[in-house]
Amino acid sequence: MDLALFMFPVLLIAIFAGIPVAYSLMGVSLVFGLLRFGDKAVFQFITKVQDVAGNYVLAALPLFIFMGAMLEKSGIAERLFEVVHLWTRRLPGGLAVGTIMMGVIFAAASGVVGATETVIGLLAIPIMMRHNYDKALISGTICSGGSLGTVIPPSVLVVILAPVADVSVGDLFAGILFPGLIMAGLFIVFILGRCILDPSAAPYVPPEGEEPSLIEKIGKTVVALVPPVILIFMVLGTILLGWATATEAAACGAVGSIALTVLYRNFSFGALVTAFRQTLLITVMVLTILLAGNIFAGVFIASGGLGVMKGVLAAANLGDWGTLALILLLTFLAGFVLDLVSVILIIIPIAVPIIKIMGFDPVWFCILFLVVLQTSYLTPPMARLRFSTCAASARRRSPCTTCIAA
Repeated sequence: MDLALFMFPVLLIAIFAGIPVAYSLMGVSLVFGLLRFGDKAVFQFITKVQDVAGNYVLAALPLFIFMGAMLEKSGIAERLFEVVHLWTRRLPGGLAVGTIMMGVIFAAASGVVGATETVIGLLAIPIMMRHNYDKALISGTICSGGSLGTVIPPSVLVVILAPVADVSVGDLFAGILFPGLIMAGLFIVFILGRCILDPSAAPYVPPEGEEPSLIEKIGKTVVALVPPVILIFMVLGTILLGWATATEAAACGAVGSIALTVLYRNFSFGALVTAFRQTLLITVMVLTILLAGNIFAGVFIASGGLGVMKGVLAAANLGDWGTLALILLLTFLAGFVLDLVSVILIIIPIAVPIIKIMGFDPVWFCILFLVVLQTSYLTPPMARLRFSTCAASARRRSPCTTCIAA
């Protein structure tokens, strides 16, 4: 039984040795499964493959990824950035504030963290650098605004998290919306405060040309916002109203993203092929990690690891809230060095059964988990790597492969 406790140290050693997360999870599961169960472990692996392959909710994953890939090419982000800047350019740090607001809108339209971060990075970094914005402010704004796709539905991470935690995708979408908006609001408040106290961090950008009238601003805003709002309702609205499942809504969103690309006259066969290719690569990557995480959790639980973990937590005498705080702390630290999907698949299968025993609502816990995970997403070294790649891509005016993979 105690053999299961060695699975996590060995897994961390394999990851830090440079072995990809999926192969680390599968390798550790295979070794410990054979040691504990012998040849019978193979049947457990086959069962997990069938569980992942037969999960209806996961069919939404490639559809959401395709939607985000097509929206990158639709030209919608450029129009949104221009309109948002009309309303924010007179504010302290107006470009940074507008970047956060665009991050909220684009995250709600695409659902993919990487797509949001890539697009706003390509648009906002060159402009803010041209106006001598503080580089620390630029990096924080891009990472925070881009990562809002984690906590603004329809988030792909929620689609991955829900079946692992055995909760409803719709319940998670409804629960995470308000905390995500609060987080975006706090980002804006911080930018305003920083720029008021230190105006040199975001020099004022005088408007170019004549200031448009209020009627003109409203007209441009309506024209730019109506298409993405319709797309958001097709996806998020239909789920929250109970009109469609996550998979059905994702299919509507995929079709809607193609329609927007055609509407903005940016559709081409090459763009469609590129979107299909990105969708295939990212879906295969995520599903491979998801399968590996399920196998790892299955071997750990079957080996008695869950009972040992409960015993360790009981001996530590942390109490219900102390245990919850410890799980969230481990999530926060794991986000420093691991990608978001890996953190979900390593921690959630072990944490959710413990949380249920303590009487906490699993949906509420998953919302806390996502908020903490989004915060850890902003910390080095992963955040530094993402921003460096985004900045280089912005100079080349090309998509950021690191963010797409995120």
